[in-house]
Amino acid sequence: MLKNRIEAFSDGVLAIIITIMVLELKVPHEVSLNALVHMVPLFLSYVLSFIYIAIYWNNHHHLLHTIQKINGSILWANNHLLFWLSLVPFVTAWSGENHFSPLPVALYGIVLFMAAVAYFILSKTIISTHGKNSVLAQAIGKDFKGKVSVVLYAASVPIAFWQPFVALGIYAAVAVMWLIPDSRIERTMQEKDLG
Repeated sequence: MLKNRIEAFSDGVLAIIITIMVLELKVPHEVSLNALVHMVPLFLSYVLSFIYIAIYWNNHHHLLHTIQKINGSILWANNHLLFWLSLVPFVTAWSGENHFSPLPVALYGIVLFMAAVAYFILSKTIISTHGKNSVLAQAIGKDFKGKVSVVLYAASVPIAFWQPFVALGIYAAVAVMWLIPDSRIERTMQEKDLG
């Protein structure tokens, strides 16, 4: 199987996820700044979620760039990741519309946690298929950043019940950590091409 099919499918799903999220931003029926003020929580949750989907799209692109062959395990691991990402519009809307109440913020964290775990599983499945000396295995090494992200998400879920804005701060901090493009895969691919 060619990897362009998995790339096209994944890109389509991620585009639909973003479309669903933006459709949740309903236009106010009154013409006033007060009407916009009531939308601030929903808009902020949209911005954070958009950044997350963009980060996943970017890193997913690099991840798939390392693939030489596709098998059923990689397909299912990829679909597992897409499943958790497809829940982002729901938790985004629920968190924003409820002004970041504890339960919606905790569920937002659970979805982020599960997406991070799914991404980890996809990475490990690709490495398992391509070997310990593969481009991806060499590029991510011990994957400190990925493991820290999972731990922070896991810690943020119980924190959300106590202080939802602290949990949101953790989600934002993890996003900032990943906003800086992860050049490990690109660098490793370039070294292999030169070597």
